Amino acid sequence: MEEIFKRMSVRSYEDTPVEDEKIEKLLRAAMAAPSDGNQQPWEFYVVRDRRVLEGLAQCSPYANCARNAPVAIVACYSEKKLRFKSFADIDMSAAVENILLEAVHLGLGAVWLGVSPIRMRMQFVKRLMGIPEELQPFAIIPFGYAKNVKDPRLKEDRFDPTRIHYL
Repeated sequence: MEEIFKRMSVRSYEDTPVEDEKIEKLLRAAMAAPSDGNQQPWEFYVVRDRRVLEGLAQCSPYANCARNAPVAIVACYSEKKLRFKSFADIDMSAAVENILLEAVHLGLGAVWLGVSPIRMRMQFVKRLMGIPEELQPFAIIPFGYAKNVKDPRLKEDRFDPTRIHYL
């Protein structure tokens, strides 16, 4: 559970490649996520191509950090695999969170850049990457070895007992 409390959004990365073994572990973590009816709608693109990373950085006003990341994962869901379409975003959120937590465990920094449900962003990513029509981009997760990261012990404690209700 330590990774839950250490996790933070990291937008600055060292100019150091991320090992293939670590990328595979991130993807294994993503695919271990729960999904509604076990539909597992996810498909992932691993992006190392500098031109594509620079393009992804233009997806939204908040995506500039993708430009300097050594690698990013673009998480998509397959409409063909959806038995419960209204739960696709929930399934994908669980998969992305697993990636973020595994990144901490592996000594990497990562950030979740939202793509879905904003149609303009989804279409931008599809066109940039040539993603097939049946796949829908959900999120971009740039990651790498963190540069200039705050000490996780200084992270704000978000626990708020006034938001807990017992019946």
